[in-house]
Amino acid sequence: MGDAEIKASSWRLVEVGRVCLIHGGPSDGKLATIVEIIDHKRALIDGPATDTKIAVPRQAISLSQLILTPLILEKLPRAARTGVVKAAWEKAGIEAKWQESAWAKKRNQKERRRALTDFERFKVMRLRKQARFEVRKSLAKVKASA
Repeated sequence: MGDAEIKASSWRLVEVGRVCLIHGGPSDGKLATIVEIIDHKRALIDGPATDTKIAVPRQAISLSQLILTPLILEKLPRAARTGVVKAAWEKAGIEAKWQESAWAKKRNQKERRRALTDFERFKVMRLRKQARFEVRKSLAKVKASA
């Protein structure tokens, strides 16, 4: 027989230490980590952020309300208390890693766009028109010279 190569999946797994984004409810859009898996539909989460506005209290939540991120708190013990989770959270620099991710940047951009007033949307439209005009002008110049 030949050698069998066993390879782990690269999926985002529901596991202790997995950082997740809460979708829906009062903590919508906040980060938390899975501390304990209660059953096949619920998990115990804790979000010990440094800013109290984005902190998530320790609670049981349905897995359907969680969006798993690629971030993991390594070697977090099961059912770790809030202090342990907070220390691991700060050591891993989760908030900084999240803010650098393309996912977080896109969410922030959507929030900023959603908060624009009518006049600000008009200014954005005018700036985009000006940029498009400049691009087309330079493209026409290149085509004319070729």
